[in-house]
Amino acid sequence: MAKENNALRPRTDQLIEDGFYILTYDNTAIDTQHIVRHVDASLIQFHFCFRGSATFNFNQRSYSLPLLDEHVLLLYNPQRDLPMELDVAPNTQLVTVLISIKKFHSLFSQEANQISFLSDENINKKYYKDHNITPSMAVVLSQILNHQPNAMMGRLYLKGKVYELLSLYFNPIEATDISECPFLVDEENVRKIRNAKQIMLDRMTDPPSLQALAHEIGLSLKKLKEGFKQLYGNTVYQFVLDHKMNHARQLLVTGSHNVNEVALELGYSNSSHFIDAFKKKFGTTPKKYLLSLSS
Repeated sequence: MAKENNALRPRTDQLIEDGFYILTYDNTAIDTQHIVRHVDASLIQFHFCFRGSATFNFNQRSYSLPLLDEHVLLLYNPQRDLPMELDVAPNTQLVTVLISIKKFHSLFSQEANQISFLSDENINKKYYKDHNITPSMAVVLSQILNHQPNAMMGRLYLKGKVYELLSLYFNPIEATDISECPFLVDEENVRKIRNAKQIMLDRMTDPPSLQALAHEIGLSLKKLKEGFKQLYGNTVYQFVLDHKMNHARQLLVTGSHNVNEVALELGYSNSSHFIDAFKKKFGTTPKKYLLSLSS
């Protein structure tokens, strides 16, 4: 079972309608966090990994199933309860949708027979499917994750977004109508922005300039900046800096690197620049942070 002190609580735990839930998780900790939640046999599970990775554990951890970066898992077992027991890696963002089979049929009453796991042949069988999150789904997931839980009309907003997400899941060729950022309606643009994110993370110790990055992915500088902020909720460099600082925190905690070594590992030629960045992010210096862990 998960350790209580490493339990990851949902950022959003919203009942959309009877038998219809949405949960969001954001592991900003330095270590792997755990999710444990009872899910009964009547619920279909959709697990979207917007960023990072997680591992599902079943049958008292005798069997595990990975949930990879930018992948979605559909899980359904009408024969038995299928509780959520996940190990969630640092810097991971998840969106989980739980929907009862009764509610699902009401949403897709005309299309249910066309959905493979609800066909007459499979209706009483357990079902598992893993595939990539499409660019259109990524945009909706970003909007869900960046939504403020206490915002006015928040429940109605989430309800609309979850409906949109499920429609995109079962109709991936359909483009989403994104009034907040029409640029992201074009899936090719979203692919380019996601490619930019991966390039920056792969080269975070020596990242390209924004102009060079825009040229490499085939977008204008303006569209790169606007699209990245809309999809990931942050500027390109702030996104990379947050990733670097979280990685630095992990390296320090393991004890395998001292402060100077972490600075070099992350591409800082001057350790004082790293210390300043760390303090700005976490409100304390690396040295004081380590001392606080041992106290």
